[in-house]
Amino acid sequence: MRPRRYFTRWQNLLALLLLAAYAGMAIAAPVLAPPEDGSGETPFQRVSDVKDYKPQPPSSEAWLGTVATSVRNQHLDVFYTLVWGARGAFQFGLTAALGAALLGMLIGGLGAFFSGWMQSLILRITDAFLAFPLIVGVALFNQLYLIAMRISSVQTIVIDGVSQTSGPPLPLEFFFSRFNPIWLALVLFSWMPTARLVNSLVMTVRNVDYVIAAQATGVRWLRILLRHILPNTIAPIIVLTTANIGGMVLVQATLTFIGLGGESAWGSILAQGRHWIIGSGGNPLMYWWVFVPVTLALVIFGIAWNLLGDGLNDWLNPRKINYAQF
Repeated sequence: MRPRRYFTRWQNLLALLLLAAYAGMAIAAPVLAPPEDGSGETPFQRVSDVKDYKPQPPSSEAWLGTVATSVRNQHLDVFYTLVWGARGAFQFGLTAALGAALLGMLIGGLGAFFSGWMQSLILRITDAFLAFPLIVGVALFNQLYLIAMRISSVQTIVIDGVSQTSGPPLPLEFFFSRFNPIWLALVLFSWMPTARLVNSLVMTVRNVDYVIAAQATGVRWLRILLRHILPNTIAPIIVLTTANIGGMVLVQATLTFIGLGGESAWGSILAQGRHWIIGSGGNPLMYWWVFVPVTLALVIFGIAWNLLGDGLNDWLNPRKINYAQF
């Protein structure tokens, strides 16, 4: 598909329009939902002095209503979280999908370039990671993070009102102080489809004339891989990574909702209002603002990235190969 024909499909235009709306909401969050003085850029804004423990309907103060928290007479503004959650969704989805793609490209490319027993070993490792449940990996990294935080609290002492550590940070504490455990778990357990795809593509590209000529002239294997092979396999990787962005955000929100960690603002607001999804008398729309706005935001966010990935697949892949099968 030529670039100008990309914009003739309504699915592609819809994807770009939806993502532009999310991006605009994320960028304009301080204007659309200005934080209270001194509260900083946080995805939650607490509404105090609410006399009722039930979620409050939309009003002039909270455009999409509020959700009750565990603190008495304190609620969360749904609209505020919806707007600021878009910024967190972009940050998490883009970085997690890109991290998994880079790791998969490296592992899959190395296996295909060396072939032989190295390729067989890497493919077996990839299969083992594919068989390993993602939720178990998330729980493992979350527990390691909690252990690191306990170690940090034990080593911290207060002298004259100033917190100081009693010694150098341990490797576990140092590691998790720089990486979000949920982000890390998703990256380390999501690279396998990209690795399988890259392995298959590199096995084809490595036998073309320009790669053979580079090998014959003594060019190092790493330079051949990075300069000649991977750039010629980048199109399908872009398609797969684009489709994964929405999935990463959905998984993060799900993990936050079920209490396995994570910092998804949208997942947190759903978790706070889980007891109000069904109102009295079994009416599912009595407290619709508790779950409808955030759920729609999550669903549409995922659909937009999938539509964008499908459009890129048609544009960059003339043979219409479904790269999701890898």
